Amino acid sequence: METSILVVDDEERIRELLKMYLAKENFRVLEAENGHEALLKINKELVHLVLLDVMMPEIDGWTVCKEIREQNYAMPIIMLTARGDEFDRLRGFELGGDDYIIKPFSPKEVVARVKAVLKRTVVQTPPGELLQYPGLTIEAEARVVRIKGRIISLTPKEFDLLYYLAGRRGKVASREQILEQVWGYDFYGDLRTVDTHIKQLREKLKRQGEMPNYIQTVWGVGYKFEVNHG
Repeated sequence: METSILVVDDEERIRELLKMYLAKENFRVLEAENGHEALLKINKELVHLVLLDVMMPEIDGWTVCKEIREQNYAMPIIMLTARGDEFDRLRGFELGGDDYIIKPFSPKEVVARVKAVLKRTVVQTPPGELLQYPGLTIEAEARVVRIKGRIISLTPKEFDLLYYLAGRRGKVASREQILEQVWGYDFYGDLRTVDTHIKQLREKLKRQGEMPNYIQTVWGVGYKFEVNHG
């Protein structure tokens, strides 16, 4: 079965450029010039990944991303935007985006990101594996996280990140290692992508009440998952 990529951008030139490069890599490319058309395509077609422009008329990319996740579609979403400040990245990740590419971009880099995200959308986990820590349970096969028995809502990438760190309890992972293992690339990645996902994940865990600070920063190195007793 061909892997289908939906390119959503109101600029025909960008759609055609990305279609040309993606088709060379044997992807099936679908196009949408606005948010309405994108949501219709997703509801009618099998889509494995969405390349989603943020700044579009009528329905912007943020709204489309939110709607995709509210409809429980789990395909990865790569946001395309001319704005690269931290607030925009955080907003995209909070709404369920998996990656962030700033315009102008290299089409070859976009293809590399697409391949990497598809490869690592689901971190490989042994069937049925269960990670349990005080107040926290991670069900690998069901991709469910519970805090004090209550299921919390995480994006696919937030789950992958938490599972990766929790499965390496006590071991420090550099940002480069996290990009490679969770996102599937290092040189193509922006290290701030890791920081913004960590920040968002910590905030979601913190909202659930008094919980240990499981995700710790190791200054100058990266992050680790640590369980402190006593």
